[in-house]
Order: sequence, then C-alpha cells, then structure tokens
Amino acid sequence: MGYFKDAVKGLSWMTAFRVLYRLIGVARIAIIAHILTPFSLGVFGIVTIVLGFLEIITETGINIFLIQEKDDINGYINTAWVVSIVRGLLISLLIFASAGAVSGFFNSPASKSLLNMAALVPLIRGLINPSIVKFQKELQFNKEFMYRISIFVVESIVSVLGVIILKSVYGMIWGLLAGAIFEVFYTFIVARPWPKFDFNSIKTKRVIDRGKWVTLYGIFDYLYTQSDNIAIGRILGVAPLGIYQNAYKISTSPLTEVGNIFFRVTFPVFSKISGETARLKSAFIKNTVVNFALMLGAGIFIFIFAAPIVQILFGKGWESAIPVVKLLSILGVVRGVASSTGSLLIAREKQKYTAVVTIVSTLGLWITIIPLIHAYGIIGAGVAAIIGTLISLPFTVFFVRKALRA
Repeated sequence: MGYFKDAVKGLSWMTAFRVLYRLIGVARIAIIAHILTPFSLGVFGIVTIVLGFLEIITETGINIFLIQEKDDINGYINTAWVVSIVRGLLISLLIFASAGAVSGFFNSPASKSLLNMAALVPLIRGLINPSIVKFQKELQFNKEFMYRISIFVVESIVSVLGVIILKSVYGMIWGLLAGAIFEVFYTFIVARPWPKFDFNSIKTKRVIDRGKWVTLYGIFDYLYTQSDNIAIGRILGVAPLGIYQNAYKISTSPLTEVGNIFFRVTFPVFSKISGETARLKSAFIKNTVVNFALMLGAGIFIFIFAAPIVQILFGKGWESAIPVVKLLSILGVVRGVASSTGSLLIAREKQKYTAVVTIVSTLGLWITIIPLIHAYGIIGAGVAAIIGTLISLPFTVFFVRKALRA
C-alpha cells in the first residue's frame, strides 16, 4: 500500500479542515457584509492585495525546501527562522514606505492608515517557529488540522467582534493581528525544536538557490491572481473592487479548497516517491481524475445557485455580484484543474516549469484585461482571467509529460 493509507488519512484531515475553514469563512463574510458596505470591503481588499504582493516577492521557498529535503531538517531550523524574521521585517518596512503611494494609486485615502496598521502582521508572523513544517513533511495531518483551524478560528472571532463593536473595517485588521500573534505562540507550544537566532550563510545560500524558482512562480502567480483586482480598483474604483473580490471568494473558494486539500496532501507524498517514476505516474493520474470530478461538481453547483448564494450571504446591495459569481465559477474549475499539476512538478523539483506556466497565464491576462474591463466592466476582468488560464494549458500538459518521463 505504501503511502496510500497516509494519503487517504491526509485527504480526510485536510478535507475536514477546508470544509470547516470555508464554513467559518462563509459565516464570517456573511456577518461582515451585512454590517460593512462594498466600499469598505474594497478598502480592506487593497490591504490584502499589498500584503499578498510583498509576501510573494520576498518568498524564499524555505518551506518547499524543508519538505523536499530528504535528510533531517533540524539543522536548517535556525537558518529558516533568521530568514523568516528578516523577511517579515522587510515586508513591514515596505508596507510603511509604500502606504501613501498605494492609497494614491487606488485613489483611496482611507487605505493608508489601514496599511500602516496591517504592516505589523508580517513583522509578527516572521517569528513563527519553522519546525511547524514537520507536520506536513511527516504527514501528521491531524496536527496540521489543529494548527491551521485554531489560527483561523481566532482570526475570525476577533474580526467579527471587531467589526460588530467598531462598525468599521478596522475590526478585520485586528483579526489579522490576533491571528498572527496566536500563530507565533502556537508554533512554539506544539513544534520542536525551538529555533535560535543563528545565521548560516552556506545553508541560506542553498535554500535560496533551491527556492528561486518558487519565488519567481509566486510572483507571477500573484500577478495572475491579483492583476484583475488591481485593474478593477484602478479603473473602476473601490466599490466595484469590493464586489468583485467577494464574488471571487464565494465562487472560486470551494474549488480552490479542493486544490489546496490535494496539494497539501499529495506534495509531501509525491516528494517521497519522486524517484519512482511508474509509481508517481499512477498516483498522479488518480489524483487528477478525482480532483477534476470534485471541482466540476462544485463549479456546476455554484453556477446554478449563484443568485440565492449571493442573496443569503450578502443581502441587499450586492445583486451585481450574481453574474460575476457565475462567470468566476467557470474560472475556478479551469484554474483548479490546471493548478492541480503543481504538486507533481514541485515534488520533482521542477519549480521552473510551474513558473513558466504562470508567466504564460499572466501574459494572457495582461494582454486582454484592460480592453475587456473598459468594454464589460468587472465581467470583462473575469473573462480575461479565464483566457489567461486557457492559453497556458498546452504548456501545462507538455511540462507534466516531461516531468513524468524524467
């Protein structure tokens, strides 16, 4: 049976996590959307765009490296912690320095103070104990479940209470801060060994050399998944951004959840059998078939029931999100199937292949998004995102076949 039982257990735990995560997330956004306006949520969306971008461009690939590493990783924990602290400090400084320019770009003065407050989040998260990656590396998915769901519960509770009490989007920033603080304490309580502030230039160089393609992939993946948000916020304004972002969440989230579940389970499993081509090919085909079936079913459900989903979750004032949800459910299926190959390529240490595919997707999106937004508004942005994914599919197929022959 090999790692089959581990994979099944992992899928069970990660499915339980993603289902619970999404139920909590849906309840959270439903409460918040009935209190805040699309404009307010659009302002918060600017914060998430900036946080995501800076985290991506400073990504070192350290977690990918630690999971890929065949030898004991304890010798890399100190190096990983130092790199994480430096990275968190750098992101915070960049947010502080760019807050004014970002708020000006989106013509949203209110976002500046939110960005300054949110700058503390990466600074805090830089202190997380890197040993926590052992839960995933060693296929301890029950511990991974408790780790991730605990953080999200804390963040969600504080966010909802903050919005209810303050009647302001600042409550959501307090949720981010509370989640980050809790995560740091949690990782030091449950994960061993504890790291020390001990810098090793040789180990750092090895991590960065292995992670450079992960970084490049992350940058273009961010640009691909966020360029539509950036273009909408810049061209159409903050309120349409709020509608598009939240329509995107409820339409693609169930689909990305399926992808996240399979990636978190199959990546460490594929890494362990990466040297056995026949076995890896069989496992990959099974994973792809099941993944596609689940995503297609979820996508059809969201497309058919888009109107009641929006009405129940968001209430009045969000009717314009209904056609966007329908369109983006198609995007979720197409993008989900394409991205399901990532665990195979990275397990084979072919990070450069995932980077190339994402670059192609991003270029396809960039070429079409501005004229389509001007012609069709937020619907045009969704169409451009679908076009970008479709253009990259031949490259994905080529690289998967190449990786399986390696």
